[in-house]
Amino acid sequence: MKFTNGFWLMKKEITPLYAVEYAGHEMHGRELTVYAAGRHIGGRGDCLNVGMLTVRLYSPVRNILHVTVSHFEGGNKKRICADTADLAPEITLQEDERQLIFRTGSLQAVISKEPDRWEIAYYDGDRFLTHTGYRNLAHMSNRDTGKTYMTEQLALTPGEYVYGLGERFTPFVKNGQSVEIWNEDGGTASEQTYKNIPFYLTNRGYGVLVDSMGDVEFEIASEKVEQVQFSVQGERIGYYLIAGGSPKGTIERYTELTGRPALPPAWSFGLWLTTSFTTDYDEATTGSFIQGMADREIPLHVFHFDCYWMQAYHWCDFLWDPQTFPDPQGMIRRYKDRGLKICVWINPYIAQRSYLFAEGKDAGYLVKKRDGSVWQTDLWQPGMALVDFTNPNAAQWYRQKLKKLLDIGVDCFKTDFGERIPVRDICWYDGSDAEDMHNYYTYLYNRTVFELLGQERGAGEAVVFARSAVAGGQRFPVHWGGDCSATYSSMAETMRGGLSLACCGFAFWSHDISGFEQTASADIYKRWCQFGLLSSHSRLHGSSSYRVPWLFDEEACVVLKEMVELKCRLMPYLYRLAVEAHENGLPMMRPMFVEFPQDRSCLPLDMQYMLGDSLLVAPVFEESGEVEYYLPEGSWYNLLTRETLTGPGWKKGRFDYHGMPLLAAPGRILPIGSCASQPEYDYTRDVTLLITELKDKEQIQTFIPDPKGQKKMSVRAVRDGRRITVTVTGGGSWSCRAAGHGRAEIEQKEDQAVILLKEGCL
Repeated sequence: MKFTNGFWLMKKEITPLYAVEYAGHEMHGRELTVYAAGRHIGGRGDCLNVGMLTVRLYSPVRNILHVTVSHFEGGNKKRICADTADLAPEITLQEDERQLIFRTGSLQAVISKEPDRWEIAYYDGDRFLTHTGYRNLAHMSNRDTGKTYMTEQLALTPGEYVYGLGERFTPFVKNGQSVEIWNEDGGTASEQTYKNIPFYLTNRGYGVLVDSMGDVEFEIASEKVEQVQFSVQGERIGYYLIAGGSPKGTIERYTELTGRPALPPAWSFGLWLTTSFTTDYDEATTGSFIQGMADREIPLHVFHFDCYWMQAYHWCDFLWDPQTFPDPQGMIRRYKDRGLKICVWINPYIAQRSYLFAEGKDAGYLVKKRDGSVWQTDLWQPGMALVDFTNPNAAQWYRQKLKKLLDIGVDCFKTDFGERIPVRDICWYDGSDAEDMHNYYTYLYNRTVFELLGQERGAGEAVVFARSAVAGGQRFPVHWGGDCSATYSSMAETMRGGLSLACCGFAFWSHDISGFEQTASADIYKRWCQFGLLSSHSRLHGSSSYRVPWLFDEEACVVLKEMVELKCRLMPYLYRLAVEAHENGLPMMRPMFVEFPQDRSCLPLDMQYMLGDSLLVAPVFEESGEVEYYLPEGSWYNLLTRETLTGPGWKKGRFDYHGMPLLAAPGRILPIGSCASQPEYDYTRDVTLLITELKDKEQIQTFIPDPKGQKKMSVRAVRDGRRITVTVTGGGSWSCRAAGHGRAEIEQKEDQAVILLKEGCL
């Protein structure tokens, strides 16, 4: 939201109350309270008839400062971010005549006490991060509407780029954009998004989380080009200033605050195939898809039934359509006998025709209006209502309906929707603010389903396929990118959304391979298969047409088979990334600047990414097969073409459907597994350790987990001159291969291998 008319003037309807100067402070326990006068106080008379802003600082986690600013404090409290940590780290306060210094770890807020000068400057050690100062922190009143707002502005330095704010399909670098944090079902081709996260990350190694679950509006170098502004309606605003020292470190600290993702089961990393949405299908249809994949030897691991597993107009009653699926339990058993996991579509809406409507209405489990009647709409399902997850009994009622599906063999749920949440004339069971609940609803919805799966299937087996999210939603993986179209442009915007979401700590992410709307050409289908199988989770899904590869062309079957087999063989590496994401919050899909923050060429890149720390992926977005991509410094090894390329610099190539830029980074140990048909197997058995270019005296190490996430094999490599020594502990069977070094001789013993590089090797 913009309040000014250029730099000098306000909009005619806006009356500002700015923080002008320090007016005293108090320390209560671990919290510092600072008072900011609304004008310069030159004498006692200046204290009258003027507002004051109250600023409170404390630290919930080391190197994170929480700042709250209020004008009037007598109003109802709004919901702040869900389930944030408070680890009570050590804090210190220093004071002299000129300033206060409030410190947690290496992060410090320096508050000026000088007359007629308001400023809080944030430092990581001696390194300046950002500050709020002249005409930045303010309370705004709109004389026309009577509404009030709190707003803060934090400075941007030259060359500073802003990223994140949820799954955004607009340009990846957010400088110059206006962003509203308001969940909507807007597809992937607009500024609306399903996953709005009021957290941004910059390339200077810090991030900011606005602690509101309601509507937050950002102006990112768009109202004042030197600053990021964020504002909320009401009398209070709060934010966390998070110093991580680097983009990676900041994401780690952010997820320490808001929650680390659960570890998805290894089987979920395989190929998912769906019925699609509005297509005609029954058991004969789904069986033909499964058999068709088997006939073509394409590994398949999860089969998903979309909306029409239930009868039309009954969504959601969680009852199989008896005309289409007369024996669901027998069908599921037959599919599971073929080694498949089963997923079914659900949402939190209850159609009036569903038998659950009357049941939920009578029990008080549905969201109500202020007059006590049930809120209803015809948008999506006729007369549908909404489950009130703020009511614990309603959440338990919903879980019991889902449990009946688990009892007949369903393994997981696609938790669709959760964005179309009403705000006008709404009364929630627990008294929550209606605007806060618009975004926060999806957190309660997905938590309810995820916790049920954890209880019934075991903590390590819980996985959902969720569309909507808020801050903290990364705890309940996996999330997918919503309704995209069958075009290269939509594939690119989908990727931008995934990269932006990754900046907000969402470690596991997927998308509809070949696009949800329309039907892709065979060309786009094959290129999207490459991209989709090099995402953490991989699903073939569409709207009005099927997504089995033979409907596109026979080469599509070959490409899909190759990519699924490649992903299965990469599982020793991919599941290590999953375990690390669970432990430290780092996403599997990483923007280039996150992995290479010192390489300025990486800062704007949004058509390539790192899959973990070791693999660079540059999907093909041209029918010609041409692709231009950037390599940071070092010797990079293409896993598909076995070509070695040297960075830094831009590369161009033309690839058929069996190749693409998929390059192992220098100085890495990349384990390649022995199984090409399943994502869940013994990753330490007959594993090949690919050692990429090491500099002299360089040491690297990694681990390989088992399919339950336990660290089973440790690998260490050290280079000394032309000799690389690889040491393996923890058991298993393995072999060693060198890449990017030229020719080499390898001598291997039980727990150690020596790679002898030829003369002239780097």
